[in-house]
Amino acid sequence: MEYLLSLAADPAVWTALVTLIVMEVVLGIDNLVFISILSNKLPPAQRARTQHIGIMFALVMRIALLGTVAWIAQLTQPVFELFDHAFSWRNLILLAGGLFLVWKATKEMHHHVSKGHDEPGAASSAGTLTAASAIG
Repeated sequence: MEYLLSLAADPAVWTALVTLIVMEVVLGIDNLVFISILSNKLPPAQRARTQHIGIMFALVMRIALLGTVAWIAQLTQPVFELFDHAFSWRNLILLAGGLFLVWKATKEMHHHVSKGHDEPGAASSAGTLTAASAIG
């Protein structure tokens, strides 16, 4: 009980909780928009049922992913040491995720740059905001 009271008095815990709540609300709205767009392609009789199933699936997946993140956060036992720095499974998972994001972002940037130069008639730069929105 004393541990819970110390957590309740810690401003960092409240900040983390508020951040998590805001992120979940934003991602929940994103799920609603995405599911609505996809379900609008269905016949009207199937839309409501599909939307309910989609939202329930998104909720279950969100809870499972949060549980997985909580489990990964606990993997702090050192697995090996390199250059006087101990690496845990959590460190390795975060490093692999970061490297994946850098690789994916680099690949996307190269794709967009080469797409602009390879397509005939593609605009090399947009001079105004309206021209930029017309290209995208």
